[in-house]
Amino acid sequence: MLFEVWAPHAHERVELELEGARHPMERDPLRDGWWTATVGDGVPDGARYGFSLDGGPVLPDPRSRRQPDGPDGRSAVVDHAAHAWRNEPPGHGLRGAVLYELHVGTYTPEGTLDAAAERLDHLVRLGVTHVELMPLCPFPGRHGWGYEGVSLWAVHEPYGGPAALKRFVDTAHGLGLGVVLDVVHNHLGPSGNHLPPFGPYFTDTHHTPWGAAVNLDAPGSDEVRAFLLGSALAWLRDYRIDGLRLDAVHALADTRALTFLEELSAAVDELAAQQGREHFLIAESDLCDPRTTTPREEGGLGLHAQWNDDFHHALHTALTGETQGYYADFARAPLAALAKTLGGVFFHDGTFSTFRGRTHGRPVDPERTRAHRFLGYAQTHDQIGNRAQGDRLSASLSPGLLACAATLVLTGPFTPMLFMGEEWGARTPWQFFTDHTDPELAEAVRRGRRREFAAHGWKEEDVPDPQDPATRDRSCLDWTEPEREPHARLLDWSRQLIALRAAQPDLTDPDLAAVHVTYDEEARWIAYRRGDVRVAVNLADRPARIPLGPDGSRVLAAWEPVRAPGPEGGELVVPAESCVVLAVL
Repeated sequence: MLFEVWAPHAHERVELELEGARHPMERDPLRDGWWTATVGDGVPDGARYGFSLDGGPVLPDPRSRRQPDGPDGRSAVVDHAAHAWRNEPPGHGLRGAVLYELHVGTYTPEGTLDAAAERLDHLVRLGVTHVELMPLCPFPGRHGWGYEGVSLWAVHEPYGGPAALKRFVDTAHGLGLGVVLDVVHNHLGPSGNHLPPFGPYFTDTHHTPWGAAVNLDAPGSDEVRAFLLGSALAWLRDYRIDGLRLDAVHALADTRALTFLEELSAAVDELAAQQGREHFLIAESDLCDPRTTTPREEGGLGLHAQWNDDFHHALHTALTGETQGYYADFARAPLAALAKTLGGVFFHDGTFSTFRGRTHGRPVDPERTRAHRFLGYAQTHDQIGNRAQGDRLSASLSPGLLACAATLVLTGPFTPMLFMGEEWGARTPWQFFTDHTDPELAEAVRRGRRREFAAHGWKEEDVPDPQDPATRDRSCLDWTEPEREPHARLLDWSRQLIALRAAQPDLTDPDLAAVHVTYDEEARWIAYRRGDVRVAVNLADRPARIPLGPDGSRVLAAWEPVRAPGPEGGELVVPAESCVVLAVL
């Protein structure tokens, strides 16, 4: 069996330690910085190994496929061919998709992939098409969000490791669900990150919120890019993942003419062509730049979709009236901002951002840009968990307003995404939690979290301790809620809307130019037409009279009873904090 490692920082020797025995490695004459060793054919699945550089301690493999004892332990051999796949991927693309963001560690009390797989039937009944898993790479301790992962080719062992991920994906595919995985390329660690002794994985050429940047453009960056590309393709190939969500691509410091993101999108498209099935990349980007999703042949980065935070911010501000932080940009006229995003994707399209103190963004061409390339959502792990107490919209909004939020997400022009439990208005918070094994790092995170919110008027004792196990436990979904009101009614509403989206072709039409929006800022209602489907949402605490024009309508779904205008058209009276979906006669 061939073992190889890129270790240009090793001066004299590299040794492979395999099951306690040392094997000298040789320099590869054809690849600068690479070392190789061939051991007999009988290396079993699960065999422990690591590398010693110049007589130093044994370190895990940078390309480790498994870390059974955590990020600081030995790596383990994984035989991917040993898994007998039972089900073929369903092959869903993004057009017509409905995504469901899921954190394995809190989706169930057990916090494992196998336990999550047992709850996938709920998502089938809900009607979503894809499960989007938050990051799975190993991190110190048992519980965490996953964004401080290391070993970018491995699966967090407390979740069940590589075998459990394959079982999860196989189960999901058997139920007709696609699987999307959130991956983090903009930083690693810091705890458990053993890459620096091997080579220039990081560079001081750029600085990021996490310190030295991942090396995408300094000397040695060819191999670092290959490392990241190989990891991404491994998820799609070895685990049959359908798509990847790329965390904070705006934080990738990359000045090369051919950017890493272009390389990645080209490699993913090539793999999809080889396998004869669709793969896609979804970016999280703060840039409000349509070039992120513009095809490479048209001068863009070629990513297949991106999260649309502007839509979220406008919707959140309209629902809650909050004005702090980046919500200030949307607070002056939240329904106007919401209407702008529904028809034009970005609110910031070259406009001045008071939050940033400068102009921001670039306009989208609605005649050329497809709506399904943008994800729309009312809640995400970031937008809940980065609040001081991790409170969801359900902590402050009525069931009627939660139904309005669901309507705007699930009948809007963008690919919808729900955060786990949102479909029933879960009351459990989703808080920031960690399980750092380094006491100094744990204390630094605890103090930093509380200091951050103290600057905004919070008392330190009111900010949950990330290291307290109870913080994670509070964040687990309560699976008895969907059986009780008002959760059962909200769940039924979510199912109705998703079913309507599947049944009405106009609701998955990607033509942004065909979205026609009207609103009344003072009366707090917004309405839009998509082909022969009309949607009316009243956020006010009193009934709203909404003019629909000369065409009559019939009700497809209504949160509260309404009477649709007859064949001659006219006004629609929508009850307070309610919403309705209609078909044009």
